[in-house]
Amino acid sequence: MTTELTMLTYSSLLCLLLAFPYTLGFIVQRGLYTVAGNREDFPAGQGWIGRAHRAHLNLVENLVPFAALVLIAQAAGKSDAMTIAGAQLFFFARLVHAVVYTAGIPWARTLAYFGGVIGMLVILWRILA
Repeated sequence: MTTELTMLTYSSLLCLLLAFPYTLGFIVQRGLYTVAGNREDFPAGQGWIGRAHRAHLNLVENLVPFAALVLIAQAAGKSDAMTIAGAQLFFFARLVHAVVYTAGIPWARTLAYFGGVIGMLVILWRILA
């Protein structure tokens, strides 16, 4: 498996794992019955629980274009040192993003977010080159 596909796999695993902390937080705050229900009029989480939930949703939104770019690069035979660096940058930036967003560190969160975007732009640039 290529490094880019490995980073996509790790990013997917990160996305799966990010749901656990805030789900457990919701269970502790609101009870299992409420969390297991249909969540009609379910209020947004507060504090670290809300931030962890938003970090997860943000990764979901960014994982789709990242996956598409990695798969396009693979199909087009465009894998090189730059696409590897872009994929690694995306994964590690998203890992940092999840930690600092949940911790409530705003500027670090923003920098980590843009690190992930830059990683995707590097891959896109190599696809189009």
